Amino acid sequence: MRIGIDVGGTFTDVVLVNDRTETIHHTKVLTTPEDLTIGVLKGIQKVLDLASVGIEEIDHIVHGTTVGTNALIERKGAKTGLITTKGFIDVLEIGRFQRPKEGLYDIMVDNPDPLVPRYLRKGVEERINSKGEVIKPLNEESVREAVEFLISGGVESIAVSLLFSFMNPAHERRVREIIKEMNPDIYVSLSSEIAPEFREYERTSTTVLNAYLQPILERYIDNLASKLEREYGIEDLRIMLAHGGIMPAETAKQHAVTIVNSGPVGGVLAGTFIGSLTGSQNIITVDMGGTSFDICLIEKGVPVVTTEGKFEGYPVKVPIVDVNFIGAGGGSIAWIDKAGMLNVGPESAGADPGPACYGRGGDRATVTDANVVLGRISPESFLGGEMKLDLALAKKVVSDLASKIDMGVEEAAMGILRVADAKMEKGISVSSTEKGYDLREFTLIAFGGAGPLHAVQIAADLKIPLVIIPPLPSDFSAFGLLVADIKHDYVKSYIVGEDDVDFELLQKYFGELESQGIEQLLKEGIREKEMEIRWTMDMRYLGQSYELNIPIERGLKFTEETFKEIVKRFHEEHQRKYEYSSKDEKVEIVNLRVTAIGKTPEIKLKKLEKGSRDPGQAFKEERDVYFKGFVNVPVYSRELLLAGNILQGPCVVEEKFSTTIIHEGAKGVVDDYGNIVIRVGDSP
Repeated sequence: MRIGIDVGGTFTDVVLVNDRTETIHHTKVLTTPEDLTIGVLKGIQKVLDLASVGIEEIDHIVHGTTVGTNALIERKGAKTGLITTKGFIDVLEIGRFQRPKEGLYDIMVDNPDPLVPRYLRKGVEERINSKGEVIKPLNEESVREAVEFLISGGVESIAVSLLFSFMNPAHERRVREIIKEMNPDIYVSLSSEIAPEFREYERTSTTVLNAYLQPILERYIDNLASKLEREYGIEDLRIMLAHGGIMPAETAKQHAVTIVNSGPVGGVLAGTFIGSLTGSQNIITVDMGGTSFDICLIEKGVPVVTTEGKFEGYPVKVPIVDVNFIGAGGGSIAWIDKAGMLNVGPESAGADPGPACYGRGGDRATVTDANVVLGRISPESFLGGEMKLDLALAKKVVSDLASKIDMGVEEAAMGILRVADAKMEKGISVSSTEKGYDLREFTLIAFGGAGPLHAVQIAADLKIPLVIIPPLPSDFSAFGLLVADIKHDYVKSYIVGEDDVDFELLQKYFGELESQGIEQLLKEGIREKEMEIRWTMDMRYLGQSYELNIPIERGLKFTEETFKEIVKRFHEEHQRKYEYSSKDEKVEIVNLRVTAIGKTPEIKLKKLEKGSRDPGQAFKEERDVYFKGFVNVPVYSRELLLAGNILQGPCVVEEKFSTTIIHEGAKGVVDDYGNIVIRVGDSP
């Protein structure tokens, strides 16, 4: 048995999987912002009680945390210093001379301020060239002077990013030794370990992010791990990372930058898993929780991964699943701007006080309040009846908003939903249509507590033909944590044209990277038969400023002939991705990558009992629900649905922690695994 925990802005979701009985138990508790571990421990106890099992039966716990994300958003990371090669302390501000894409035409927009102010950046005398040769030895006295200054400035963490350290890390390692000699308690992040790749700005930015967040995340992980061991005797805590894999907590806390935005990746992995069950290869996953709406594109069964992502505007040069976030969730607050126009988000009511209908002091209308007013969420059935919602409070705050724009209460509530839907549709288009994908070829998998409420309308507006509402949608990201494998990424920059490749050196580099991965997995108790090793190369045409990642066979013997096949593969991938290629142009290698994977046990879902087309056994009640006006529609209990049941819209499907709205003209079918597969409108 294993437990997955995903801490969100409003709720902490917990899932327990029993591999022996193929059963899944799930629950949620309110997130405790003052100390997230309180909510985590409450959730663990609640799911253990629900499953009627003891903690001694749990093999391990996988945790997806927003601690790093929140610290970055709120700029509450550690006071950080930067040591770099003398003359290069301004690389964080020089950057790429690029304006933020989000505000390309906004003359007032700017890149975020560097996380390390200029007075806490110090250059040291040293120089390594592009071949990794030392052309100026490290001046250790200049290092001591820099460290002494930073210590006197009160820094808690130091990032070290020297020129060409990815080719030869000797100077960076010596700088760390000196820092630890002078103050062993200071956290140190080396670029040669965090992001050992070329591109000085991105490498430095990634290392600074790691240094900025490491003390915060290490304290949180140590606090949680000690409580789990003290109160439950659990020693195996694993952390979800942004690249789509998990790591033991002790290893993960050294790579703080990869924990940022890792929670939503669990939902992407779960979406991939459901896609494999339903035969869906091209998928858009959307996770609508209390605070945000998270979007990811899965192409041919594989989530899109990028090494050119950004966290809160700061470049990160590590592989991350390409999840985009917008401020649209159930707790998103509706407001009127100076022009008298209705807006929704990005500010959220969060868990405390939460939407007005929670009765915890919220006094502004939110998306959840609007859904309650329109009859889409039952005040009596919310969280399976564990938490009663106050319809009168929801109506009051929506009415207050409606009075400012001369609307009726229901009209204003519907306006809130349509504005929120439009924001989410725009977010999906940015991740798909604006990158050349045709949404008519995709399936929308919607989850999160609020995702199924909005999914069918969003799909209809975007002409997406199929929507899948998976089992336990409100805890789907926590479920995805248990699908994830242990994963470590290793990279070696090797920039060389195709005519100058040293095949023996290429073989040596891949062998070294693979050995590192196998050694790390063995340390973590992974047996060789449970390992999977992947080799890839980043390649480009000479003169290009971007690369494509090309898979190659593990253990390939590099020869002139086998390398020609790799180059051919690059041309084909370039043609597929960009609709053109140039086989007469020369190609160069940029980076060599090895991914070491420790496979986790595959989750097997129990099949539902077969039923008829009529879902009558799941009928719960009839209720007035507002669409273009109030319509009396059937409400079904999802827990009682059987495989083969057909749900003709308009109707409502309620379950303990979520509600699905199926609009008129749409039709849902319950498949063997309990997924509600909804055909939208007249789509083929």
